[in-house]
Amino acid sequence: MGLFDKKYCSICDAKIGLLGNRKLDDGNLCKDCASRLSPWFSDRRHSTVEQIREQLAYRDANKEKVEAFHCTRTLGSWTKVMLDEDKQLFMVTHMKNWKEANPDVLRFSDVTGCDINVDEDRTEVKRKNEQGEEESYQPKRYEYSYDIKVLIHVNNPYFSEIEFKVNDRDIEIGEPGLSLMGVQQPPKPELNAEYRRCMDSAEEIKSILTGVRDTVREEAVPKQPVICKACGAKTVPDSSGCCEYCGTLLL
Repeated sequence: MGLFDKKYCSICDAKIGLLGNRKLDDGNLCKDCASRLSPWFSDRRHSTVEQIREQLAYRDANKEKVEAFHCTRTLGSWTKVMLDEDKQLFMVTHMKNWKEANPDVLRFSDVTGCDINVDEDRTEVKRKNEQGEEESYQPKRYEYSYDIKVLIHVNNPYFSEIEFKVNDRDIEIGEPGLSLMGVQQPPKPELNAEYRRCMDSAEEIKSILTGVRDTVREEAVPKQPVICKACGAKTVPDSSGCCEYCGTLLL
């Protein structure tokens, strides 16, 4: 087939425009079908047509979960982590009309970890010389800005991470002051009120998600003595749900 031959979506058979093709490992995907995939899915290019069909079926079934989702608590102010504490479910979205957006509904127990990452960006500050041309200070000076991100590790067949910014725009702290020797001081973003607010929000999200995950897992651990299939011992599972003798997970 030539570069400009007509292409058709391997999922819905729709004709694909010149710039509308989303290549699959063994086929093509139109932009409409691609828009129905999970926003956290990133391996489309290496997925087969059958794998995409399976995910779209999962996404269609997810709509019913979204419809039944009853938000009892919201974390964050831009991208939100919404909790349904009664059903032990959560989802992450920045869309106001979240039911239409169809965010993936996950169980508390699907959380396998949570990290907070800070991205620092710096832009050199220059001055104009006598000729009106920009030149660097000696030593160089910079202005700084930050993004605070939450990375949720999850157990899901289509994605393993949910990463989003807590802040809705760059947190700019400007140019740090100079030492007595004229050298720029290291930036101290923790002194910025917006930085502290966003970091507190990120810490709350991490604390809540890992906390509810641990609570759900503890509730699932049998409290009565059981026989460990690995070592054959009669044991009461420890706080991690493992055999007290050989350490094998009993769940």
